[in-house]
This record gives sequence, C-alpha cells and structure tokens, in this order.
Amino acid sequence: MPPILVIGNKAYSSWSLRPWILLGAFGIPFEEKRVLLYRDDTRKKLLKLSANGMVPALIDGDIRIFESLAIIEYIAEKYPAKAIWPKNKAARAHARSLAAEMHAGFSALRAHCGANFRRVPKKRELTPAVEADIARLEAAWAHARKTFGGSGPFLFGKFCAADAMYAPVANRIHVYEIPVSKASRAYADALLAMPAYQAWIKDGAKEKWRIEANEYD
Repeated sequence: MPPILVIGNKAYSSWSLRPWILLGAFGIPFEEKRVLLYRDDTRKKLLKLSANGMVPALIDGDIRIFESLAIIEYIAEKYPAKAIWPKNKAARAHARSLAAEMHAGFSALRAHCGANFRRVPKKRELTPAVEADIARLEAAWAHARKTFGGSGPFLFGKFCAADAMYAPVANRIHVYEIPVSKASRAYADALLAMPAYQAWIKDGAKEKWRIEANEYD
C-alpha cells in the first residue's frame, strides 16, 4: 500500500508542495489526502493525522512523519536507489545545508510575499529585509550551480531534494515578479516547467476555496 501524503490547499500550501513535487518527480507512488486550511475544524482534523497538527505529513503504515524536511529524509531512506540527494558526498552535504536553510530561513520573503500559486503575476514593492533575503537566495543558488550544477538546469545538475525545498520560492519569484538575475530566473523557470509542478498548479486552479489572508495585492 503506498504512503499517504497529507497536504493543505494546493493554491496556498507551499510546505505541502515540497514533498509532493519530490514524490511526483521521482515517480514514487503515493496517495494524497487534502485538508482545507484555516477552517474551524482544520486543526482537529490534522491532529488525527499529524503529531503537530500541521501539513504536510506522511503516513506509511504505522509510521507517521511530520515536517517537510523530515518527510524528504524518510523518502530518501526508503528509496535509496533514487537520487533524492546528490550521490557525491560534498554535493550531498551542501544540498542538505541549503535545504535546512530554506526550512529555517527567508522569513521576510515568506511573510511579505505569501504563497499563492494561482496569483496573477504582479509586482509588489519589496522591503529591505525581503531584498536581503533575495540577495542571499541568489548567492546560494549561484554558488551551488557553479560548484555542483554541471550542465543540468538544477542546483546540483539533476533535480534533487534541495530543489524541491526551493520550488515554492520559484513560484514567488514568478507571481510577485521579483527582479532577479537571468541565471536565477532560468533556475526558477526550470522548476516551474517540471511536469510535477505543473500538475500541482493545475489542481490548485480547480480549487474553489479562498484564504483571504493569502490574497495579497
């Protein structure tokens, strides 16, 4: 029986996208269970599925994992034949560092440019703190591409867990028309062109639910 990935609204849940796009990109079978966010019964429903009452969560038989990065690590352990992380030791260590930085950082960007996968692209004035986040983001991407990217379009050449962690940021760059270098935009576009990402966007566009707090001007 395939594992069950518990996710939120596809129009808004950036954390849910991360393991979802990873599973899809590597062709790993799974079932999804969508729980609508920010409703009166949301936390009650999620606490039955996830220890922290949040999305995403992965249910694999009697094993339950919460937090996107922990889910990704579990997937990597369960499917060792798949290059979830780069095979090269140095590249793998750096990929994990970048994934952890994304998990814990870039708070100004996330707060100012909330996740909205069906937002019509439109510029939003950036704060100095957001600009600092973008500068760090571009530096991190450029270093990874130069050091480990080779001829592939992703941070470490081929798509891996680190790219899955940054997929929602690629969407923010697109829908908020955030000015970045050509190299950064090319990387973001490579993520946005992935079939798994496009499938997520298609599903999100069909959702009828709106979360007004995420509908930024």
